[in-house]
Amino acid sequence: MERARPPFCPSASLTYRSPAPPRRAVRVSARPARPGLVRDGGPGRIPADILHGVTVPDPYRWLEEADTPATRDWLAERASEFDAAVADWPLRPHLAREIRELVATDLWTPPVRRGGAVFATRRAAGAEHPRLVRVEDGREHVVFDPAAVDPSGATTLDSWEPSPDGALVAVQTSRGGTERGELQVLSARTGRPVEEPISGVRYSHVAWLPSTSAPAFYYVRRDDGDGRRGVWLHQVAAREARPDLLVHPCQAPRTVPGIRLRHGRWLLVSESHGTGHRNDLWIADLAESEVSSPRLRPVHVGADVESAADVGPDGTLYLRTTLGAPRRRVCAADPARPGPEHWREVVAEESDATLDGFAVVHADGAAVELLVARTRLGVSELSAHDPSGARPPRPIPLPGDGMVAHLDAGDDGTAHFGYADVATQQIVLTYRPGERPRRWPGGGPPAAASPVRRRTQWCRSADGTRLPVTVFSLNGFTAPAPTILHAYGGFGRPRQFGFSATVLAWLRAGGRYAVAHVRGGGDAGREWHLLGSRRGKPRAVEDLLAAADALVAAGMCRREGLCLSGGSAGGLLVLAAATSRPDVCAAVIASAPLADMVRFERLGLGAMWTAEFGTVADPGDFAALLSYSPYHRALAGRDRAYPAVLLTGFHGDTRTDAAHPRKMCAALLASSDGTRPVLLRYERGVGHGPRAVTRAIDLAADAHAFAAAYTGLSPTR
Repeated sequence: MERARPPFCPSASLTYRSPAPPRRAVRVSARPARPGLVRDGGPGRIPADILHGVTVPDPYRWLEEADTPATRDWLAERASEFDAAVADWPLRPHLAREIRELVATDLWTPPVRRGGAVFATRRAAGAEHPRLVRVEDGREHVVFDPAAVDPSGATTLDSWEPSPDGALVAVQTSRGGTERGELQVLSARTGRPVEEPISGVRYSHVAWLPSTSAPAFYYVRRDDGDGRRGVWLHQVAAREARPDLLVHPCQAPRTVPGIRLRHGRWLLVSESHGTGHRNDLWIADLAESEVSSPRLRPVHVGADVESAADVGPDGTLYLRTTLGAPRRRVCAADPARPGPEHWREVVAEESDATLDGFAVVHADGAAVELLVARTRLGVSELSAHDPSGARPPRPIPLPGDGMVAHLDAGDDGTAHFGYADVATQQIVLTYRPGERPRRWPGGGPPAAASPVRRRTQWCRSADGTRLPVTVFSLNGFTAPAPTILHAYGGFGRPRQFGFSATVLAWLRAGGRYAVAHVRGGGDAGREWHLLGSRRGKPRAVEDLLAAADALVAAGMCRREGLCLSGGSAGGLLVLAAATSRPDVCAAVIASAPLADMVRFERLGLGAMWTAEFGTVADPGDFAALLSYSPYHRALAGRDRAYPAVLLTGFHGDTRTDAAHPRKMCAALLASSDGTRPVLLRYERGVGHGPRAVTRAIDLAADAHAFAAAYTGLSPTR
């Protein structure tokens, strides 16, 4: 239901609490004002933005500067407060031991076969990072080990792709959590680099060309910083130094390019607009054009559609698409006529499950099956479909109610995928048409029956929308128990129930864990996403509040035993809920959150996210952003009885930027009545993405020991 104005809209005049004397309180006024920035002109002046006639004070803007003496001193104070608090959390040692034991198994990714060898990553039990290995003739050879390159543990292996003959591997690494790093080509046999690295890339897709005499690949640059965004052609170790060639510049600002090369012939190029609302898609046949200037035919450009593509060995183009199907379907087309008017449906949309991915399983030059993965309320389903539609789909059995990931098909008629559930760390399964999936040798221990019980609790949001909440427990649901309620609600991403050592340790200690499938996520398809994005983002906050109330009303937990938890966009959600209704729960964990929604476009990757959140340049978007922005809601409060709050921030975070948790912590400290703590756990040398195992365990144990301390989960429970 569309509202006349966004919920939680502040009144025309709000008093913002100043950070400390001698600064004075500043009022937000609806009187017209000259656009621009009211800069700090001396003592007593608070920085502010004037937007659409509204003055928006920003007393903690100085905390956007991460390495000034003032910020470092302030962070040192927060570190002392956190260290003193964590020493009093009785479950901290127990949770750390449990989590470490649960992750102490070998963890493989699905294999990739190239030139007679198999490539995969394996994180051995007790290791800090996964390492890239080549398995040949039954023997395992290390190609790249981040821990050997950097014993400090700060370097991560972000992506990798072997060449068609298996002689070379392109690996991307980054350091300190920045996710901005180097793309380097290594010998698959020696692990040594064969040329100088390509710098300034971020999770680049790599598509190797089939030639072995002159190895080359396409790659992408996604960052705006150097003006080189697009698809590039790179010649490996060329005798004559040649600059990389731009073969497809990004066609629109703030798009994210992607590439894929299938069967050495079909080049697929995509550009995602913002965060998954839609993308443009092209295809080129390299058999009829030069690799240096591929003739890209548009599949769809400028349409309100999101599609992912693959090409079968017979040259059929397959598309997973939202065109005419908010929960996605699979269509087929001729690459010579790839436009939507020529598509035919191969796999229909389902009304209550979202199609996540597909793989073309083929043999002897023909597509045999389409293997399709769907998610239904967080649980994956797998089915095999006849590409011609002559036979009905066939369900593929999975080990349990869990999550399918990394679904891909090889040239030998097999498909591989990862499977995990709440109690099972990822295992790798192999599938052949007509057979049951079997465990890939070395792909992890066999899956055991999960002891975790799952229940769906339904509730109604403020506008009457019915939404599900999934609750996990080891001890049944007959009596209230301390509960963590998690939500994300962003970028169209569905919640999927894979393995989490942290969640399992919490359940083993006697707690419950719940997931609210709020709007803004992809749990019910694209429309569910769009209803909770941009000016609809306050709906996601209302959904989370409704989920919290429903758990209490159903007797799953007591209000004083409830902790809201979310990271990144989910951190924004839980902070917005807690600052709008401080009585909703006893504690809040917000990990690497967004918080200042007036200036989010200036911080981290925020400028890329206007399709998700809107932009302050638009008056309607600005009103919605200000209405739920946790930072500004905290500034508007005074002596409020907030829940206990734990914020985490990572100094190397180039996505949400650690300025968000820094500023949010300062605002909460100033506006809280002091009855419950406001804590900031701040780390250097890490960022938004992967980290060394020990650091991940420490973070998880700290966060959930905090939740235990403020929800009453006892060590003897």
